[in-house]
Amino acid sequence: MPYFIYRVIDPRKLEYIDTLENYKEARDSARAHRVDLPRDTDIIVRMIFAKSQAEAEKLLLAPREERYIDEG
Repeated sequence: MPYFIYRVIDPRKLEYIDTLENYKEARDSARAHRVDLPRDTDIIVRMIFAKSQAEAEKLLLAPREERYIDEG
């Protein structure tokens, strides 16, 4: 399965960047795109492992549960 790289502009808007088969290449590409972003932006670059571009977009747009960390 390939790795898809996207810019997440807001929680509901994705901008496709690239598809790569190799994890290391995909990771390095995502990191390179993150370096190009200004520090004061809300845009993030995400890499996701999925069967297809449609599945990748579905996974990225799905609401994520807030993480809870037990402190005691």
